[in-house]
Amino acid sequence: MAPASSAARARRPIPRLRWWIGGMLFLSTVINYIDRQTLSVLGPHLQRDYHWTNTDFATILIAFRIAYTIMQGVGGRVMDLLGTRRGLSVSVSFYSIVACLTSLANGIASFRIFRFLLGAGEACNWPAATKAVSEWFPARERAWAVALFDSGSAIGGAVAPFLVLFLYRVFGTWRPAFLLTGLLGFLWLIAWRKLYRPPELHPRVSKDELDYILRERGTTEQVSDSGGPRIAWRKLFGYKQTWGLVLGRMLLDPYWFMVTDWFAIYLASKGFSLIDSALGFWAPFLAADLGNFCGGGISSYFISRGWPVGKSRRAVLLIFGPSMLLLIPAAFVSNYTALIALFAWTSFAYAACSTMFLSLPADVFNTRAVASASGLGGTGAGIGTLVSTYLIGAITDRFSFQPVIIGASLVPVIATVIMVSLVRAGKRPDPEGIVVDF
Repeated sequence: MAPASSAARARRPIPRLRWWIGGMLFLSTVINYIDRQTLSVLGPHLQRDYHWTNTDFATILIAFRIAYTIMQGVGGRVMDLLGTRRGLSVSVSFYSIVACLTSLANGIASFRIFRFLLGAGEACNWPAATKAVSEWFPARERAWAVALFDSGSAIGGAVAPFLVLFLYRVFGTWRPAFLLTGLLGFLWLIAWRKLYRPPELHPRVSKDELDYILRERGTTEQVSDSGGPRIAWRKLFGYKQTWGLVLGRMLLDPYWFMVTDWFAIYLASKGFSLIDSALGFWAPFLAADLGNFCGGGISSYFISRGWPVGKSRRAVLLIFGPSMLLLIPAAFVSNYTALIALFAWTSFAYAACSTMFLSLPADVFNTRAVASASGLGGTGAGIGTLVSTYLIGAITDRFSFQPVIIGASLVPVIATVIMVSLVRAGKRPDPEGIVVDF
């Protein structure tokens, strides 16, 4: 009797299982960002130890971005082919190993190699998470789910300086920081393998929740645990919505990577010590976390009021995209509190827009194409970030951060115009069913 009773308990449904899935995606993003932010937090110390210029440091960041850019598109295809559970398991395992091995780096060449490999592994997180959201969440909840997992980037960025600087102080060297933060992914992997399945195949989802997901998803299409038939890139590029996602993210995302990669060095250039001003370093990341949920909440509110999904997403972009112009004064002030406040607001506005950008692939495309479309958007973001990273290093070595800050406030406005213009429902239903009615 005991074994049968244990088996029955093992099959007991988990209430609101989709939000536990969302929590796992959030933790994956937190760990992803802690691993990548370790280098940025230690950047001033590494520059001093190895006598790197900003241009030298930029080449390490570019090595990451090259791999990240390529693998966003390729990784999205892999996620659609392998399925979310298997694909994200491979990704996290790979980049966690690389993060640990970075503790063995010794000079600029080895840092470039390890960052290239880290970028290749980490790139799959967003296409996989977006695909998981499309599988588990109806349209009215997707923006909240995306806000939840994307907020992990802000939380990871906020936790990283405290954790990494603590490890640096305890051990007196930077190497254990890479090793110990890299181990976090393996802990996450154990829980992920136990918890994740598509809803149709999950032994712990309740009948009511499964019926709700399938009904609100608006399709009876079954999602396989091993992925599904692929939709060719050439077909995706035949849609204006794909181009809107690619070009929009190409112009918007470089702002965030300027903050994550360069903010510590920017503060140092203004004469502020990162150790003495860690709370200020934390502020833009906290603001971004709040912005994720604000954007998702406003969008979901509009949907609950009867607005079409696409209109509700575009409204959020039109509210917050132009407000990123408020970063311009940061180019001309040196007051610490004012600088932090301006970056915090702009990061808040960026994150509200980013939540919409990340939600749209799941809104616009059939589940079989979500990760591919999201990955192409990520590749666009990677190309924009590659260009901006090189320019930031070159411009700041020759001039200052002032023109960089001005550019970072202007370009997102162009991204907003592109997104609201192109990512719209077509006048007639798509006969191939790749773009859905949104």
